[in-house]
Amino acid sequence: MATNNYIPKRPDIIDCNIEKTLDVIGGKWAFLVLRELFGGTHRFGELQRRIPAVSPRALTSTLRHMEEKGVLERKVFPTVPVTVEYTLTPKGEDLHQIIMEMKLWAAKWT
Repeated sequence: MATNNYIPKRPDIIDCNIEKTLDVIGGKWAFLVLRELFGGTHRFGELQRRIPAVSPRALTSTLRHMEEKGVLERKVFPTVPVTVEYTLTPKGEDLHQIIMEMKLWAAKWT
């Protein structure tokens, strides 16, 4: 009689690419920041005006997280006061299709 030698991996150690993606875009404000940056480069103040519900602290945290993940690029200009612009990287631009599919799914099912 054959025995089943299959031992399932523990769920807490399974390498999941979806989980990795959600780590990048799953933050409360990340979708809205992405939505704005898909349209082009924006400064911090512009993003804050376009996403009025986000606090400056939360927006800063979201932008830092997305920069650390390589989704956006922060460019500082030596002006007074300092001008900072945010632009999606190619990695960030690649998220556009995923976000559009999620939008279509929501339109169909919610």
